[in-house]
Amino acid sequence: MNKWSKIVTAAVLSAFCFGALPAAPTYAAYQLNPEVKDATPALKEAAEIGVRVYNNPAMQNVANKDAMVVMCFGTTYKDSREKTINPTVAAIQKALPNVKVVTAYTSHIIVDRVKAKEGLEIPTPEKALEQLKAEGYTRVALATLDVIPGMEYNYDTAIYRLYRNQFKKMTMGLPLMYWQGQEDQRDDVMDTVKAFSTQFPAAGKEDAVLVMAHGTPDPSNAYYSVVQTRLDRLGKGNAHIYTVEGWPSLDDVIPMLKEKGIKNVTLMPMMMVAGDHANNDMAGDEEDSHKSILKANGFNVKTYIHGLGENKAVRQLFVDRALESWNYLEGTNDSQHAGMHK
Repeated sequence: MNKWSKIVTAAVLSAFCFGALPAAPTYAAYQLNPEVKDATPALKEAAEIGVRVYNNPAMQNVANKDAMVVMCFGTTYKDSREKTINPTVAAIQKALPNVKVVTAYTSHIIVDRVKAKEGLEIPTPEKALEQLKAEGYTRVALATLDVIPGMEYNYDTAIYRLYRNQFKKMTMGLPLMYWQGQEDQRDDVMDTVKAFSTQFPAAGKEDAVLVMAHGTPDPSNAYYSVVQTRLDRLGKGNAHIYTVEGWPSLDDVIPMLKEKGIKNVTLMPMMMVAGDHANNDMAGDEEDSHKSILKANGFNVKTYIHGLGENKAVRQLFVDRALESWNYLEGTNDSQHAGMHK
């Protein structure tokens, strides 16, 4: 018997509209099949697909005091932070003008380095939630500026699991790319690629864009293969994705470029910020940088050193993901769009 069933109800992860908030609708998710009786906690947690929602039965009589925590890896590159993370969080705050919105860095190393270098104290998610608890906040929407549901997003969801019992209600939003168009879900990957491609240069037959992603040892590295299929569908010339710390690598891509007769390459990162990977691994002058390796292979190389947060179309998608988490917290996830589902 199938343990899972698709749903389009307001009680759990479901299709909804955002009312006055400027965000895209979400789609149906899944819950345990109603034939499963006395589901164990493990089964219930396994059924959490999409935006996660937890209502603490022990605190339902507590008054609502709401906040949002926006989690991201962070960066020590101040100039990139001010062009990417800060304006994205500012856009979220603008959409929620009367809500306390806190930025938290998941990299504890970056938190320490920014404090030492700039005297700026950016909390970790743990410290942000502990402070909100101390200030009397009872409901918290968690949002993320992660690109894929990889290792960093695993950290985010661990925060959700470990802290949800301390609040009346908690939600955990989605990364930039989550749904892939399966079973009538929206296609976050195509939406992202379309938004990202607004920064592509005009290209001829001998030109290519190389999109540098981070890569991960987590199985979610497979998302990059899906990204490549969507890049192929765009019809905007030759575009290939490769990773710094995953698959495919630059070495995997170079033979394909030569086979296609590519002579001119534009390198650009597909990361929230243009930090160390973009400035050094991708565009540095050292002989082992991606730019230098491509030049040594006979390509003419240009670099586009800008993080995803600088792309207004992509930034709006991050805002949409945050507002999606917020609306689940507020309980405005109704089923007005249920008719579009099976």
